[in-house]
Order: sequence, then structure tokens, then C-alpha cells
Amino acid sequence: MSEEHKHPSVDVYLRVAAALVILTVLEVGAFYVPAFRPVLVPVLLVLSAAKFALVVMFYMHLKADNKFFTFLFGAPLLLAVGVMAALLFLFFGALTLRGAAGAG
Repeated sequence: MSEEHKHPSVDVYLRVAAALVILTVLEVGAFYVPAFRPVLVPVLLVLSAAKFALVVMFYMHLKADNKFFTFLFGAPLLLAVGVMAALLFLFFGALTLRGAAGAG
């Protein structure tokens, strides 16, 4: 009565590994490019979330498991991103808005 899970082939794992390497290179590159300074934190959050999703789905085999397990890992990630974004706006948003309005 147990369901047969089809695990991805080695080729899929190599593609995911290559995608993780590319995302890591983009993260490091975004840190060193001066044009990304105003949006550095959101860019790094998005890239980190993408890496988290890839690792959880493929290397923890959640892609082949029940969707509820994917929700159990994805929901806390979304909650953490929301809290971090709210904290960033709370503590740094007012400073940025005042500086942009010329009041500073």
C-alpha cells in the first residue's frame, strides 16, 4: 500500500547544483556591485529564498513527498521574510523617506 516515489535522476541534481552555484555567484556579485547598494538587502533576500526553496525541494526530497511537507518548510520562510521586511521598513524606511524628501 505504500506509494512508489520517483526520485530525480543524477542529471537533475547536477542542474540544481549548477543553479545553486549560479545563485551564489549572483549573491556575491550583487554585494560587490555599487549600483546594487540601495536594493542590496531585498536582492539578497530573494536570492537566498530561491536557494532555500531549491535545497528543500530537491535535496530534502520534498518534491516527491506530500505537498503538506513543502508547506511546512515554505510557510515559515514566507513568515520570516515578511517579518524581516517589516523590520527593515520600521527601522530604516523612515530614515530613507526623510532623506529622500530632503528633510534630513
